[in-house]
Amino acid sequence: MGEGILVVICDGLGDRPVRALKGASPLEAATRPNMNHFAGKGACGIMDIISPGVRPGSDTAHLAILGFDPYKVYTGRGPFEAMGVGMEVRPGDVAFRCNFSSVNENMEIVDRRAGRIRERTGELARALDDWEFEGVKVFFKEGTEHRGVLLLRAEGLSPLVSDPDPHEEGVRPHECVPKAPEAALTARVVNAFVKRSYEILRDHPVNRDRIKAGQKPANIILPRGAGIMPHLPSIKERFGMSSAALAGVALVKGICRVAGMELLEVKGATGGLDTDMGAKMEAALEALEGHDMVLVNIKAADLAGHDGDFRMKANVVKRIDKALGVLRKGLPRDVHLALTADHSTPCCAKDHTGDPVPLAIFGPNVRPDNVRSFGERSCAQGGLGRLRGMDLLPVLLDLAGRTEKFGA
Repeated sequence: MGEGILVVICDGLGDRPVRALKGASPLEAATRPNMNHFAGKGACGIMDIISPGVRPGSDTAHLAILGFDPYKVYTGRGPFEAMGVGMEVRPGDVAFRCNFSSVNENMEIVDRRAGRIRERTGELARALDDWEFEGVKVFFKEGTEHRGVLLLRAEGLSPLVSDPDPHEEGVRPHECVPKAPEAALTARVVNAFVKRSYEILRDHPVNRDRIKAGQKPANIILPRGAGIMPHLPSIKERFGMSSAALAGVALVKGICRVAGMELLEVKGATGGLDTDMGAKMEAALEALEGHDMVLVNIKAADLAGHDGDFRMKANVVKRIDKALGVLRKGLPRDVHLALTADHSTPCCAKDHTGDPVPLAIFGPNVRPDNVRSFGERSCAQGGLGRLRGMDLLPVLLDLAGRTEKFGA
């Protein structure tokens, strides 16, 4: 039958030394007895999620951790976001991840995340949904916090277009430009949608209320990450395992959904800094009773890293560690736990980097090494050495007795 597998991904956990923390990273500086327990009783290493020096997106990172080669299956982030928010994605559809953003009267972006808007985005999204332009059906749906998804449906569309989102503030949105002749229609529709989003949202009641309250208006939509849905064989098809995922953000939900994993809802799992981490761990233990493999994503450390707030990130580490106490107390003896991250988001960079992430594997068949603490530098001394993200699942499958011998 094989034993169980639990993968806990602390999104964006990896970091770099911080001078104000006496040269420690936020992870190393935080009190983390439960992380250290699993590291001290297990085997440790570091992972280059894609390959050394490559900066992973959360999408390509999760694909790699689930054993897919991102270079072969990744077409863009949009389709996974669409699946994550519950949209129907058909063959030939082109999808974009989007931000609710703020622009001034000169159309200059003042906040790419509209003050990290969290409320009433559904009202804004409904004002933009179900439109048609040049024969292309246009759908839009809100995601978590400031995120949304744009989906285009028609024959002859192509994802080979540039991003209207310039990925910086103080500039105007970029024109969507086709990168190939067959993408000209897609580019025209996207440009028309961005223009329409501003025309509709600038005077929307939600934004009038936000301005009165001294908040930034979510008065434009900035798309990026165009893609079409790849075909991915399910976890069940590949490994014969039933699987489930617990995540608060649409992207991770979408990737896990495409991989055939059951999405489990957890009350209080917001995908934000306020997410209920303990509830996720309790739900993970419950999910292990009916699934061979469970994946848990905790987003908060990534958010603190993008904000450049190393003190907040260290505090997030403490909260994650407290939640891991649930696993330390209740993890079944026949389950192998992998504690890791999907990428590094150093506070000094405020973005993903190619720095490897720490990894600890704990379970009945693990050969413990001499590492006694969970951190970027300590884990580098562990017996697992330096792995790629795609190596993680085969290692766990072998420990769980779920692999076949290669050769006679």
